[in-house]
Amino acid sequence: MLMPKKLKHRKVRRGKMGGVATRGTNVDFGQYGLQSQGRGWITSRQIEAARRAMTRYIKRGGEVWIRIFPDRPVTAQPAETRMGGGKGSLDHFVVTVKPGQVMFEMSGVAQEVAKEAMRLASHKLPLKCKFVTKDED
Repeated sequence: MLMPKKLKHRKVRRGKMGGVATRGTNVDFGQYGLQSQGRGWITSRQIEAARRAMTRYIKRGGEVWIRIFPDRPVTAQPAETRMGGGKGSLDHFVVTVKPGQVMFEMSGVAQEVAKEAMRLASHKLPLKCKFVTKDED
């Protein structure tokens, strides 16, 4: 799974998620892309599940790019813990995705195959997604 090698701060605050994506909104590396329509956190497990769904469907043909990286630590308290006692320990990593951000890209396969692979991948993600091509950006 994806996670940073080192962290500057082990515990960060939740923060806000307003606005739309200004960077990473175009298909730059491949021919086809999966663009987010909503906003939210995507965990490293969800990214890996989506990647596996895509690569299995295209039978390891073509090329897949992951344009997002989970660099944000999320903490969690253990189960059945009383209130208080401070902030929990590091649990997993997430990436904040805003509307318009291209999350995955693909090339080297037919458009119908890419569209179906991206559809399968979108079912693994907690956001509404849209299939985009390089020329329509």
